[in-house]
Amino acid sequence: MTGPYFAPKGGLPPQTALHTGRATFNESYAFIPKGVFSDIVTSFLPGWDRTRLWMIARPMTGFSETFSQYVMEVQPGGGSTAPEVDPEAQSALFITEGNLSLTVEGTLSELCAGGFAYIPAGASWSLIATGQTPACFHWIRKRWRPAPGIDKPPHFTANEAEIAPTLMPDTNGAWGTTRFVDPADLRHDMHVTIVTFQPGGVIPFEETHVMEHGLYVLEGKAVYRLNRDWIEVEAGDFMWLRAYCPQACYAAGPGRFRYLLYKDVNRHAPLGGSLG
Repeated sequence: MTGPYFAPKGGLPPQTALHTGRATFNESYAFIPKGVFSDIVTSFLPGWDRTRLWMIARPMTGFSETFSQYVMEVQPGGGSTAPEVDPEAQSALFITEGNLSLTVEGTLSELCAGGFAYIPAGASWSLIATGQTPACFHWIRKRWRPAPGIDKPPHFTANEAEIAPTLMPDTNGAWGTTRFVDPADLRHDMHVTIVTFQPGGVIPFEETHVMEHGLYVLEGKAVYRLNRDWIEVEAGDFMWLRAYCPQACYAAGPGRFRYLLYKDVNRHAPLGGSLG
């Protein structure tokens, strides 16, 4: 099954291509346009078979410290029986293309485009790409931070097509968020959601907050405010925002604009220690 989500294909630009692009990295944000997702910036992981990835976010002291994000491409029959090496790392998977069989603590789930999986820290899991074409998915990792009286959240799977978006008030339906977990569930210390703007929808103020962000554009195009810059963004682009980077958005159309969003939530700010 294929959904309306952009997945990179790799390759290389021709030797005749212009060098100038939109890639940006500064003290407030990194912007990785879809054209950067080439063969020469892929990597591989121990324990994974017939798999390559684009590592698009990783903890960096003084920039963004809470999470890593990979775009994974798994050939048919490939995958891993021991994907995670950090027992403190929880995972969120979002499938953009292809089909996967995911087993977590003995529970098997079949996932297709639009599928989501949450895997708690310390869980035993494995994954294999099924079907005749490669599977592509986002793998977001964050160390789960315990809190007094709070249990680890359980493993679950979902598909965004089966979740009604939560519409922002006073927007006439132009701005909505597909939430995979209840925001009031304090067991979760990160949220991974899908944000949707209809043509003409906006973030009507400069959001400025402590939460770090990863934003991967799944569909459409828009103009996005990052710190003091307005940048044209389109499907396949990635935005990586450190804490307090101002942001806003104007979705000009012609179609809807959608992105996969990560943010850290629901925990005290560590005093003199790691953000974990």
